[in-house]
Amino acid sequence: MSPSPAFSRPSEYVERVLEVVERIPPGKVMSYGDIAEYLGEGGPRQVGAVMAAWGGGVPWWRVIRADGSPPPGHEAEAAAHYAAEATPMRPGTGRVDMRAARWEGDTPAHMGQPEEDAW
Repeated sequence: MSPSPAFSRPSEYVERVLEVVERIPPGKVMSYGDIAEYLGEGGPRQVGAVMAAWGGGVPWWRVIRADGSPPPGHEAEAAAHYAAEATPMRPGTGRVDMRAARWEGDTPAHMGQPEEDAW
């Protein structure tokens, strides 16, 4: 699948999204909206577009819908990763337990951007 025209080459935004995904620890997840909020820019659809175009080289299964469901069309492969990483799941649903598995991040929002001077 070729990248969408909006993301035909990695922009700084694409790089920031992928960097966040790479930082999500095994057994933890973030929703598309969580990543947008963490970065302080874009929204769930923009993060989804980045993941669809460029997410194959990062742990894509750790980026899920807010209801805990894995990326559509990748449920079986994601389930194997969740089992291998002991990701908390909601019993009998195939969905990740967002309360137990959500990763809040380990750096301030606007990662990669200089912080404003406090003076």
